[in-house]
Amino acid sequence: MVVGICKIDFLIHGNFSLKGKRQIVRSVIEKVKNRFNVSIAEVGDNDLWQRGKIGFCVVGNDKGHVNSVVDKTINYMVNLNLIDLVDCSIEFVHFNDAHK
Repeated sequence: MVVGICKIDFLIHGNFSLKGKRQIVRSVIEKVKNRFNVSIAEVGDNDLWQRGKIGFCVVGNDKGHVNSVVDKTINYMVNLNLIDLVDCSIEFVHFNDAHK
């Protein structure tokens, strides 16, 4: 089993309220959930108007497939043009089946 974990740091330009930020973040999260089979949530910078962090993870049997889904998810979020990517960190965790 392979787990792909990604944290995205982003900016929202032209936003001057937490309410506006919440609407944008909620929209991004819902669009990603509807498009990809990932677990996703806002994970940081909750009280900043123009910054945020979103984390998501993907689970699968093959690292190539998990990596592909992570890459496509990141590209999709950027191409929505709702957030500007500042930083992105990706990690893969491999679990071996010890009960064979």
